[in-house]
Amino acid sequence: MSSASTTRLSAGMLAAFAAIYFFWGTTYLAIAVAIREIPPFISGSMRFMLAGLAMYVWLRWRESKPLANVDLKMAALAGVLLTGVGNGFVVWAQQGIPSGIAALIVTAVPVIVLLLDWAFFSKRAPTRQALIGTTVAVIGVVTIVTHTRSLSGEAHPLYLASLLLATVGWSFGTLIQKRAVQPGAVLSFTCAQMLFGGVFQLFMSVVDGEWSHFDPSIITWSSLAAVAYLVVFGSIVGLNCYLWLLTKVAAPKVATYALVNPVVALLLGTIVLNETLTPLVIMATVLVLAGVGLVLFQDVLKPSRLRSFVSRRAPAVAPGE
Repeated sequence: MSSASTTRLSAGMLAAFAAIYFFWGTTYLAIAVAIREIPPFISGSMRFMLAGLAMYVWLRWRESKPLANVDLKMAALAGVLLTGVGNGFVVWAQQGIPSGIAALIVTAVPVIVLLLDWAFFSKRAPTRQALIGTTVAVIGVVTIVTHTRSLSGEAHPLYLASLLLATVGWSFGTLIQKRAVQPGAVLSFTCAQMLFGGVFQLFMSVVDGEWSHFDPSIITWSSLAAVAYLVVFGSIVGLNCYLWLLTKVAAPKVATYALVNPVVALLLGTIVLNETLTPLVIMATVLVLAGVGLVLFQDVLKPSRLRSFVSRRAPAVAPGE
């Protein structure tokens, strides 16, 4: 039986990767629209509590006790770390930190997951292909961000600390939930996790005093549509694909979403906002995709397997030729 680290990617896994790569890349724009009129933690609590409740109703319709096979303590821990700290503090930090700096820090997730998994969880050292692929992809993202976004302006230490906390929280949560969820209870675990994360963000909205200056009367249909998009595609579709992938493949591979999302956001900006796509950015995008491809398909691209592949397909050479 192959381990998660050596599992070959099936069509379903590739589809799930495509979902988190694309939908979580588009959430940058949706979040920006939502927080124009709805404070960060309030919008986050709306997003995850609505998504969790919708999933619970659907699961309850299918079975009498949808959360019976879920370790609620682990779901609460994963929910607070991922959807609470990991998502909530990133959105909150974007109130006072340049988006370019935010994007740079978030791309550290695959690296942090790789190192945390090595140090505290699987104890397996990252492969050479994984290290090279992650490094190449990070270089590509850094090039994109520094070329397309202004990194000028001061980043308040509190917002910077919030972003760093979110990145570490998401990375720890990823590794914890990978070991906590049962393969047959992915939907139930995601449901519980989102509810706990939503409650945590609701608590943070009170701590941060967001309700004192929140005026529901100014909410427009565009903000509501953005929240609805985040509920359906960012949470219900995205998180379920993410958690399902964690039951199938190694966490560092799944964490490559953080490297692809900025590229998707960039392409979306080019299409929707008519932003310029320069040759340098195109080259950097190729770097990102090449690096991520090396991480995802590192088992197939091992030198020994490539030699075996070539030898099996090489034509036989007759003596004297």
